[in-house]
Amino acid sequence: MREIVLDTETTGFEPAEGDRIVEIGAVELLNHMPTGRTYHQYINPERSMPQAAFEVHGLGDDFLRDKPKFAEIARDFVEFIGDARLVIHNAAFDMKFLNAELGWVNFPKIPMERALDTLAIARKRFPGSPASLDALCRRFGIDNSSRTLHGALLDSEILAEVYLELIGGRQPDFALDVAQGRAGGDAAGDWRPRPRPVPLPSRLTEEEAAAHAEFIGRLGDGALWSKFG
Repeated sequence: MREIVLDTETTGFEPAEGDRIVEIGAVELLNHMPTGRTYHQYINPERSMPQAAFEVHGLGDDFLRDKPKFAEIARDFVEFIGDARLVIHNAAFDMKFLNAELGWVNFPKIPMERALDTLAIARKRFPGSPASLDALCRRFGIDNSSRTLHGALLDSEILAEVYLELIGGRQPDFALDVAQGRAGGDAAGDWRPRPRPVPLPSRLTEEEAAAHAEFIGRLGDGALWSKFG
């Protein structure tokens, strides 16, 4: 199962009022394990940065002026996410902006049902408790000390850790190094354990086997397992 943990930074709250995306960060998961593949892009919003937004993420006009416009990165972004499920904290906000930007450059919009909202999951698991990304980091003991400002890639990496805790924690033994394929060459979804082609040799010595047989013999018909053939 391929998932993309995603975050955006924007110039404000409403694309309908002219706000734009200025940064996208994304982290790839396979079977709930990070693969090391990421997507990160700063974007020229083609408008000035409001002071309130600058104070959140620190991305100003001078920094963004020479960055590509969304139309220039749209194809790479869409190819990276593919048809994966999108894991987003407060998904309605990011999906609203992503679909606005995609619509403006005549790309198909992303169906809302592809988005998994970790904010909704957190509120369901911990009703009445703070559910911000910082609050969840504190709850799960995740280090977010480098998060002095919002940043899309850093927030995606932190959200990936939070998401894995929300769904029950990492289970690396079940992943079996998905990126390199599983033993036997099967696709990840088809893998099943198989019996050994050659049974392992017994580690009992002849003396230990004889002693065991003698012990069983002394139990006679009273032994529980003798009743089951």
